Amino acid sequence: MIALDGLNFTALSDFDAILDVRSPSEFAEDHIPNAISCPVLSDEERARVGTVYKQDSPFAARKIGAALVARNAAHHIETQLSHHDGAWRPLVYCWRGGQRSNSFATILRQIGWRAEVVEGGYRAYRRLIVARLYEQPLGLRIIRLDGNTGSAKTEILNRLDAREVQVLDLEGIARHRGSSLGQMAGVQPSQKAYESAIAAKLGRFDPSRPVLVEAESARIGMLRIPPMLWVAMRDSPRIMLDISPAARATYLTKAYADLTADQAEFAARLEHLRGLQSNERLDQWQDMIRQGAWPDLALELIKHHYDPAYARLRSTEAEGSQMMRITKGSLGPAEIAQIVDEIAAAL
Repeated sequence: MIALDGLNFTALSDFDAILDVRSPSEFAEDHIPNAISCPVLSDEERARVGTVYKQDSPFAARKIGAALVARNAAHHIETQLSHHDGAWRPLVYCWRGGQRSNSFATILRQIGWRAEVVEGGYRAYRRLIVARLYEQPLGLRIIRLDGNTGSAKTEILNRLDAREVQVLDLEGIARHRGSSLGQMAGVQPSQKAYESAIAAKLGRFDPSRPVLVEAESARIGMLRIPPMLWVAMRDSPRIMLDISPAARATYLTKAYADLTADQAEFAARLEHLRGLQSNERLDQWQDMIRQGAWPDLALELIKHHYDPAYARLRSTEAEGSQMMRITKGSLGPAEIAQIVDEIAAAL
């Protein structure tokens, strides 16, 4: 048995691969970083064994489970694991370091591979995530990059990240732009997977240097920012981007090109604002979509939806100290480069 020694995973560095033998749905919800899915029971098989365990007997369930595990283990050995030589050393885990992982590890050891099992399984890993993000002070100096919608915050963060500024891109991890129209292609990760990705990123930061994060509400799409990170963000100083509405509207038209390319999808998302905006205004905005009047629509959304929403949010938050304020009347490549230079120099 191998015990996890915190989220730095130094105990795992001696292993060639981490094998998650839980069911596909368990793996999809969350898993230890860099783990490979090698389910020894499918979702249907796991449900079947559980039903027999409850309705018949544990012995009958173990007998059925053993046959299924052996059959699935054979498949993995013959396919995705077949190329490994005798020196290969895998680390195996299941939900709690019980029968699934130990059964699979035993088979691997009989081949000659030096397989070990994670003590406590995924549950032990999840406890570390919860302690890091729900119970312990963050231990990092957070600085928020703030500014109303269309201020190019995400692009600025990405450019600063490329210049080795410590950046935590919560929207990128959440696969959502954060706004009411900000859903990206595909689905958001689960809450647990989101937290795993955040914890992995935090673990790579140098505590002696600041971490820049975009100012967010407590929820990004369907995901919640973990409590201890939210506390650190709430109390942090901020860099404020003060960009003119016209410049932000022009930028939004380009940044949301994926959304404007599908008028029907854009119109459907806009309908979610009905009740927050008057029917007359929503009908006007729908007309703008049909006409392809994107800059005009972006400016309308900024003035009547996004900026008021930001104002309401800031009125309920502690402002924190303002580290610096950057004002721009336009937001072309030159201006964005200047903003990046100013922030990099300040940090």
